[in-house]
Amino acid sequence: MTQERELKVKEVIQRTHNVKSIRLEFNAPDDYKAGQFLQAVLNNDPQLKHYLSFSSSPTEKGFIEFTKKISQSNFSKALDSLKPGDSVKVQYPFGKFTLEDNGSPEKIAFLSGGIGITPIRSIAKFAVDKNLGEDIVLVYANRSVKDIAFKEDFDAMQKSYPKLRVAHVLCEAEPGFKCRVGMINSQVVRNEVPDFKERKFFLCGPPPMVEAMKKILVEELALPKEQVVTESFQGY
Repeated sequence: MTQERELKVKEVIQRTHNVKSIRLEFNAPDDYKAGQFLQAVLNNDPQLKHYLSFSSSPTEKGFIEFTKKISQSNFSKALDSLKPGDSVKVQYPFGKFTLEDNGSPEKIAFLSGGIGITPIRSIAKFAVDKNLGEDIVLVYANRSVKDIAFKEDFDAMQKSYPKLRVAHVLCEAEPGFKCRVGMINSQVVRNEVPDFKERKFFLCGPPPMVEAMKKILVEELALPKEQVVTESFQGY
């Protein structure tokens, strides 16, 4: 059951050169699941409406957070100008891109690109904070190191939760930074997720990328479709 709230901006965080997180003051009980998304309306203007994943986890108290790449759209421009104390109307929760709605698998692989990382950050943070025991591999594609959103968060999560491993795939090599160069393809999946047949895959990113990754898993690696979960809302 969805609900609507008008919440105040608590904090604005610059994640990368073109990605911002908006934290809203939120002291209600946990009424969303890690991996779900919300609808945000800015400036009380129905034209400035957008679906955005929670990038926060229900384990993080006192706020909810969504994160967006800043583009030239009117919504992005309005979001870019938000400051603490401003109001945002939210309607939530939506979506079944969650562990609970997909059988709480013990072995998980996330394939993601760019700002598609937001619901995955939410799920990973939840798994780490709750010490759920899931074995998690994240293969995360970006143009360069400066484009990696939540890099510090994932570095910290890997240290505190040994069952989480992050493999970065970049378009360009970066001296001293461990990554694969290129894009996510079947060989990258084989190398980074050698036990891929045993895992449930969660895919999130720009829709064309999600379709391409799904094709790799189902057609090239012969995974059953039931082992592949995608987020289908147009949040880009």
